[in-house]
Amino acid sequence: MKDHLLIADDDPDVTSALRYLLQTAGYAVTSAGSPAEVMALVKENSYGAILIDLNYSKDTTSGQEGLELIPRLVNLESDPAVIVMTAWGSIETAVSAMQAGARDFVQKPWENERLLSIIATQLRLAKSERRASQLKAENKLLRHELEGSKQEVLWASPAMRDFMSGLENVAASDANLLLTGENGTGKSYLVNHVHRLSSRRNKALIKVNMGAIPENLFESELFGHVKGAFTDARENRLGRLELAQDGTLFLDEIGNTPYSQQAKLLRVLEDRRFEKVGSSITQQSNCRLICASNSDLEVEIEEGRFRQDLFYRINTVTLQVPPLRERRQDIVLLADFFLQENRQKYHKPGLKFSQAAKNLLESYDWPGNVRELSHTVERASILSATIIQAQELGLVAGTDKGSREDVLAWQDAPLEMVEKQVIANRIRQLDGDNHMAAKTLGLSKSAFYRKLKKHGL
Repeated sequence: MKDHLLIADDDPDVTSALRYLLQTAGYAVTSAGSPAEVMALVKENSYGAILIDLNYSKDTTSGQEGLELIPRLVNLESDPAVIVMTAWGSIETAVSAMQAGARDFVQKPWENERLLSIIATQLRLAKSERRASQLKAENKLLRHELEGSKQEVLWASPAMRDFMSGLENVAASDANLLLTGENGTGKSYLVNHVHRLSSRRNKALIKVNMGAIPENLFESELFGHVKGAFTDARENRLGRLELAQDGTLFLDEIGNTPYSQQAKLLRVLEDRRFEKVGSSITQQSNCRLICASNSDLEVEIEEGRFRQDLFYRINTVTLQVPPLRERRQDIVLLADFFLQENRQKYHKPGLKFSQAAKNLLESYDWPGNVRELSHTVERASILSATIIQAQELGLVAGTDKGSREDVLAWQDAPLEMVEKQVIANRIRQLDGDNHMAAKTLGLSKSAFYRKLKKHGL
């Protein structure tokens, strides 16, 4: 889409010459012969840049008409780049125009290359400023929505009370934090809570799933790259470290970081310095690091998949998130919270659990933890009209999964439900070791994680 420019000059020869030059350069051009015509046009159209003469028919020497027009243009919602032109140029006039809000100043007769260069530069700057303003507004809105939550974290159990006490103590510090625990325990959501309580709450919280980054893109994703650094690098790109500057960087599933890349991550954590791919300029990093893992990193170290020096760097403080089966007092509390969300989402204001459904929720072991509970409640909310019955939850109660009753209960279950339960049971049997669960199920790492995502585990 062409940038649209507006030219304002009362000399038809000037507007004709400018129109030819700018259209040849690829711009869409509209012209006006007076300040009144300019104001009429800007009410109906948006322009990337406006080139205005300072002198018109009422006063051909002082530039006052143009100087009075500038503030009216720079206060437009579209925020165009205003460039002034006059044959009566002087330092005083240029200063007055810039003080009024003009972005640049050109004296007639102009040099074509210089004029085109000024227009291109001011258009680029204006676009960057508008984008920055948009991002700032979006971040402010997201922070407002996050802070406006009625309750940040829900719990009633002694296990979570003790955990939250430790979490809130470390949140106020700037120490590196490692959160451990099974899949689906809510580690990512707890990171939001830590960030809100920290001194960096007004800066960005950047989250990175380390298991989802292809090894060949690791450096580009984390450190960024410059244009031309590799075949597909068509423009400069900010990395996650730069985006998290002065804020919080959350590295989820840190144990899945490729071993070949762990030394590069370690260097950043030790020296607080990094270079973008394709750049020789060293940048400083200042962010608070939070990591999470559902695998035992000490076992990963013993088996040669994780660096011990990196482990020591990320675990200044380590906290283990309790699994949902160890905080049964929280189950119905959380289920009611998710149900309230689904009442609004699916327009079912009277939807509620039967007592049998609540009993089943509390007796189930929840191998997928809070994430599985959330998906279970949503599925039941879709299937139920007014009351969620126990059978609509699709769960098998009890801990003796090898009993004949359980086998019979699963005989008529859909294949997807059986697959989900098999994967969940295997993860639980291996104490949350996803690497071994995938291996024993005969799945590749990528296929395993696709199934976790599919089943909400």
